Amino acid sequence: MHVYTGNGKGKTTAALGLAFRAIGHEFKVHIIQFIKSMKMDTYYGELKSAERHHNLTITQFGVGFVGTHDANVDKMVANQALRYAEEVVNSRKYNLVILDEINIAIHYRLIDIDRVIEMIKNKPEELELVLTGRYAADEIIDLADYVTEMRLIKHPYLSNVKSRRGIEY
Repeated sequence: MHVYTGNGKGKTTAALGLAFRAIGHEFKVHIIQFIKSMKMDTYYGELKSAERHHNLTITQFGVGFVGTHDANVDKMVANQALRYAEEVVNSRKYNLVILDEINIAIHYRLIDIDRVIEMIKNKPEELELVLTGRYAADEIIDLADYVTEMRLIKHPYLSNVKSRRGIEY
């Protein structure tokens, strides 16, 4: 199990790199995005790439950035994503499952960390599981085999530079 966390850029990008490598070996990969949504103004480039790879599935849940709308909606959608993730993880159809931004959903108490821990502990042994997002809980880090913390040193958004298509999204 892998965790990509921290305040720096690159958590989802690192997970996508692992997915790209796995696809090269004919692995079946499923990415479940907990916070990101096509309904947002930003269209994520990984969605376009996924259309070109038959072994890559991306499923989005979420209505955009947490805290910009009704918190009950965030919680309802995050729990839909968790139920779906539990089904995917236990399906044995995939070699690699990425739960993108799940750490944020846990941090903001949109989903129950105990359910996530149970899913991790009961996942099929052969399944490679990746959890991304800032604020990874200590309990999640303790269960992981790999933990990488992205640390922000310098980023254009600190100077009010807008996100760039193909780079940040």
